[in-house]
Amino acid sequence: QVQLVESGGGLVQPGGSLRLSCAASRNIFSIYIMDWYRQAPGKQREWVATLTNSGTTNYAASVKGRFTISRDNAKNTMYLQMNSLRPEDTAVYYCKANGGMMAYWGQGTQVTVSS
Repeated sequence: QVQLVESGGGLVQPGGSLRLSCAASRNIFSIYIMDWYRQAPGKQREWVATLTNSGTTNYAASVKGRFTISRDNAKNTMYLQMNSLRPEDTAVYYCKANGGMMAYWGQGTQVTVSS
C-alpha cells in the first residue's frame, strides 16, 4: 500500500508560479512510474506529466516548456514546478503512482489561476 499526499496548491495570478509536492509514504520512485494529472470543473481528468523510475520525463503539449516534473528520492517527494500559469491551468491536481498492476492516487490539491 502507498499513500500519496499532494500540497502546494493555491490562488495565483496569470503569469505566476507554483510548486506542487506529492509526498509518498515510502520509497517508491525506483520501482513506480509517477504521474501528475489534473481535472478542471466539468471536464475529464487529463494527464499532465510523467517521471519514470529511470528519470525520463514527458509532458502534455499544453504544459510543455512551462511545467517541470522532478523528485527528491531522499524525501520520497515528487514535485511539479508550474511557471507562466494561465487561467486554463485552473484545476485540481493529482499525483499517481503506477506499479504495474497497482495504481495509487493522492487526494488532490486545488490550483486556481485568476486575476
